Amino acid sequence: MKNRIIAGLLGALLVVGTLTGCGTKDATAKEENKTAAEDKKITVAASATPHDEILTEAKKILEKEGYELDVTVFNDYVQPNTVVESGEFDANYFQHTPYLENFNSERKTNIVSAGKIHYEPLGIYGGTKKSLDDVAEGDKIAVPNDATNEARALLLLEDNGIIKLKEDAGINATINDIEENIKNVQIEELEAAQIPRLTKEMAYLVLNGNYALEAGYSVSKDALAYEEADSEAAQTYANIIAVKSGNENEAKIKKLVEVLQSDEIKDFINEKYDGAVLPIN
Repeated sequence: MKNRIIAGLLGALLVVGTLTGCGTKDATAKEENKTAAEDKKITVAASATPHDEILTEAKKILEKEGYELDVTVFNDYVQPNTVVESGEFDANYFQHTPYLENFNSERKTNIVSAGKIHYEPLGIYGGTKKSLDDVAEGDKIAVPNDATNEARALLLLEDNGIIKLKEDAGINATINDIEENIKNVQIEELEAAQIPRLTKEMAYLVLNGNYALEAGYSVSKDALAYEEADSEAAQTYANIIAVKSGNENEAKIKKLVEVLQSDEIKDFINEKYDGAVLPIN
């Protein structure tokens, strides 16, 4: 009788051990599947135009290679970086490197570029006046008020003989660096998103490429002057995929950049944007 009890106990222990082993294997398998799914899902914070549109095209290619691209559109230049810094999103696509470096410095964030994708030429567009030949004393010219884009705008105005900047101003130029106001114009520093609405109040508008697109402008047809595609600005101000430092070498981030730099996406950009957006070669 005693032997039967011992045998029964041993059998029960074996069954429990087997069930426990199965449970562990199942849990491990589920965790591995979950990790694999996460490695194939890419969350990106982006501006609407052209970033979301380009990502939508890239999504088709990524799906064929087993990746899921989830894009959320933001309407400002701050949140896309804060959600990447917090880890809520894998990457963002809306900014160039000088803006990112300035943001990191001011906000103490640690975000880096994972790759250059495209360039949006900054342009001068007509408001109440339709030609740069008509620039006159007192004309109001709206420029973006964020540090990096204001510098670009001032350099563009200088290139077109409207102002002259101090020799060493460069990409850090502000209105305080205007050495000579050749045409005696009034430079109005405004939030970039507001500028397209001021065509009846400003003689000229200096617009970021994405806001020009949203306002229905064509760089090739409507800009009175713009940054040239082969200029140093094209590389300096290329829009990037940005990620939290340390994540730039993740397989899914490399795949995202690879697709966005592919010939298929370059062709899409060239065909869709009529010069307002140019792929980085």
